[in-house]
Amino acid sequence: MKTAHLSGSLRANVGKKDAAALRNAGLVPCVLYGQGEQTHFAVKRTEIDKIVFSPEVYQVALDIEGKKAVGIIRELQQHPTKDTIQHVDFYELNDSKEVRVKLPVRITGSSRGVMAGGKLMTVFRQLQCIGLPSALPDAITLDITKLRIGQSIRVSSIEIPGVKFLDPANAVVVAVKMARGAVKGADAGDDEEEEEA
Repeated sequence: MKTAHLSGSLRANVGKKDAAALRNAGLVPCVLYGQGEQTHFAVKRTEIDKIVFSPEVYQVALDIEGKKAVGIIRELQQHPTKDTIQHVDFYELNDSKEVRVKLPVRITGSSRGVMAGGKLMTVFRQLQCIGLPSALPDAITLDITKLRIGQSIRVSSIEIPGVKFLDPANAVVVAVKMARGAVKGADAGDDEEEEEA
């Protein structure tokens, strides 16, 4: 998993007034928990925005006035109308403890079925996974080159060493469906049997 770096400053007071003052100053209130005591701190909004509004999933190397920790964003609160980040909860990672994260699904290759006129459907943009921080990849990359019309990739067929998937095993992640004008037999081959999605 990719690592982002973030510096923060400890919060002297914890409360609604203090949080509002921080936001007015261009800062975002945060809390780090998971290993011992909670640490309340604040970071620059411009810095946290780069991490939050990104398609990547990061583990974040935090430097809070000299205290160093590595965490992931567990929860964030956004303004209901402006979408600005209001508060961020970081969960501190431990190399020996499994952590649960949502990883993005990335598609590679050109599907035989799509080239024959089928329609590619990505059902899951993210998958819920659990594993040690060192085992978690940047993304779940699926090669769709061999997919024909009517075939799919299910959660149960994805294997990443050290990573368990929490979504239903029979859930379809990506599939090639029949589209108007598609020729069902045009992408057929002798080497593989078709699997109905």
